[in-house]
Amino acid sequence: MTSTAQPTGSEGRKAHPEHLGHVIFITAAAAMGGFLFGYDSSVINGAVEAIRSRYDIGSALLAQVIAIALIGCAIGAATAGRIADRIGRIRVMQIASVLFTVSAVGSALPFALWDLAFWRIIGGFAIGMASVIGPAYIAEVSPSAYRGRLGSFQQAAIVVGIAVSQLVNWGILNLADGDQRGKIAGLEAWQWMLGVMVVPAVLYGLLSFAIPESPRYLISVGKVSRAKEVLAEVEGHSVNLDTRVTEIQDAMRREHKSSFKDLLGSRMGFLPIVWVGIGLSVFQQLVGINVAFYYSSALWQSVGIDPSASFFYSFTTSIINIIGTVIAMLFVDKIGRRPLALIGSAGMAISLALEAWAFSAKTAAGTLPPTEGTVALIAAHVFVLFFALSWGVVVWVFLGEMFPNKIRAAALGVAACAQWIANWAITASFPSLSDWNLSGTYVIYAVFALLSIPFVLKFVKETKGKALEEMG
Repeated sequence: MTSTAQPTGSEGRKAHPEHLGHVIFITAAAAMGGFLFGYDSSVINGAVEAIRSRYDIGSALLAQVIAIALIGCAIGAATAGRIADRIGRIRVMQIASVLFTVSAVGSALPFALWDLAFWRIIGGFAIGMASVIGPAYIAEVSPSAYRGRLGSFQQAAIVVGIAVSQLVNWGILNLADGDQRGKIAGLEAWQWMLGVMVVPAVLYGLLSFAIPESPRYLISVGKVSRAKEVLAEVEGHSVNLDTRVTEIQDAMRREHKSSFKDLLGSRMGFLPIVWVGIGLSVFQQLVGINVAFYYSSALWQSVGIDPSASFFYSFTTSIINIIGTVIAMLFVDKIGRRPLALIGSAGMAISLALEAWAFSAKTAAGTLPPTEGTVALIAAHVFVLFFALSWGVVVWVFLGEMFPNKIRAAALGVAACAQWIANWAITASFPSLSDWNLSGTYVIYAVFALLSIPFVLKFVKETKGKALEEMG
């Protein structure tokens, strides 16, 4: 299939797609993996105290059950790219859908604690796959003029998934009369919370059958005619399809397959730019953001707030997360990455310090005085807002732009791995740290937020408005 119109190359790709609505549908379907990423990551929030009670376990073991999914995340993220290159992007989405579904059913019907942990790992593997394949697929099917906006669907889907999981948890808790272990149709409320994910997981799988394979993958396996059909679908029939195929083939031939060896420097192990990427990834997690999404219900209950209200506050925090993400998407290209990161660091440091002050007033009965309780709730929401409008989005933008072309893929992999490790460290340590000293735990997070300011000022360079070829 060839085009009869004249525009070619980048000129043609700037043309308004004839079926932009169809392109948006394809992107939204692929971003459903991001929705499940967010949903599965945070749905455990509603089950933490119920799991502790049902299996009569201490904080250290509970933390491992919660954090163990991150092991699966790391494995899934590390392998998804290679699997996708062998069997295609759509097949990887379908595999992830099956894993999400199996994990949801297994997590809802565990017969032992180790069994629950196993299903958590399976769900983590699906999260890791979805975190890689969604952005890659969207970038490969998006017309260049719309790639940035369509690419943002993935992050938007993640924060919406987090919010929906908290809303569902809150609704289920109310059906169970505020008892996380209350029975609904023979199952405890927390089991329903984990099991409901079957619905979006199956929907993700069904949608994957309704969208086309990536033209880049099709060309790589010799299915050029089908690739032209897909390009016509997403870029319009006005584009010279033969030229587009040639451009993709040339780009694939020029690509340098970066390896771990390319990242090594002479004295410090990694190249300095790789260390900066690792630093960004680690600071993003060490401020304790995932405590807000994995443990917030348990946290609020630990300071005397009743379960129903604690679940509602988890939901409102998720809405703030969405608002902050939208703000970041609006301003990241206007005021730059570094200014947003610095604004976020300052806001997070102040709000975390206020939380630490409020939690220091925790009484022997395990409650907060009214003033401190109000400050803690407001500060928690402000913290999530400043994170979402800055580090939540900016770090991923930096990591996609800051590395030289030669090492971009390998450096991104190392930085992402560092992020999963830091995520695991915070998630696994919080229950024990909070048992030791809840206020002191938030002081630690506030210190990391404060330290991120000189790190950004000294080591991180602005990437706004620069071509990728200028990086390094």
